[in-house]
Amino acid sequence: MDISLLSASGLEYLFRWGHFLFGVTWVGLLYYFNFVQTEYFKVADPDAKADVLQKLAPRALWWFRWAAMFTFLSGLVLLFFKAAAANLYIYTGALLGTLMFLNVWLIIWPNQKKVIAGAADAAAAGAAAGLASRTNTLFSAPMLFFMGASTHLPAGMAPDGAYTIASGASSVAMVIAIVVILALQANALWGKTGPITSVKGAIGYSLLLTLVLYLILEAF
Repeated sequence: MDISLLSASGLEYLFRWGHFLFGVTWVGLLYYFNFVQTEYFKVADPDAKADVLQKLAPRALWWFRWAAMFTFLSGLVLLFFKAAAANLYIYTGALLGTLMFLNVWLIIWPNQKKVIAGAADAAAAGAAAGLASRTNTLFSAPMLFFMGASTHLPAGMAPDGAYTIASGASSVAMVIAIVVILALQANALWGKTGPITSVKGAIGYSLLLTLVLYLILEAF
C-alpha cells in the first residue's frame, strides 16, 4: 500500500491542499460580499434587503468565518513545516493573511451580528464591518501575490531551488513593509474607507498595494 501521504512531505501537501481549498472559499466569499452583495444592497428594495440579511447573509457569513479560521490554522502548520526555509515574501503574505483573519473574527463578524439582529447601533456596526471588509479586499491581492511568490517567483529562490529571502531584500525592507501594512490596518480600526469605497477603488488600490510592497522588498 502506498503510504506516501503519511510521510512528512505527504502531510505537508495535505495541509497545503487544505490551505488552498479553505483560502479559495474564504477569499471567494470576501469578493462576493464586497463586489456583489454590498452593491446589491445599494439598489435593493427594503424588503429584499431585509430578506437577504435574515436568510442569506447568516449562511454566507458562517462559511466565510470558518473558511478564514481553517485557512489561518492550516497556514500556521505550513509555516511550521517551512520554518527553517521561510523568506520575506512568505512573511509578508502571512502578516497580511493574519490581519485579514483577525479582521474577520474580531471586527466583521461581531459587527455583522449586530446588523443582522437589528441592534440600536446597527448602522455604526455595519460601517465598521464594511471598513474592515474593504480593508481585507485591499489586502487580498498582495497577500495572494506574496504567498505564491514565496515559492514560485524566481527572485525568491536560490539557483538550487532552496528558499532565500527576497532578492536584494533586508530586514529594513521588512520593517518598512510592516509599517505600511500596519498603517492600513490602523485605518481599518479608526479611519474611513476613502478611495476603497467603490469596487473599482478597492480592486485598483489592492493591485497598487501589491506593487508598492513588492518594490519595497526589492529596493532595500
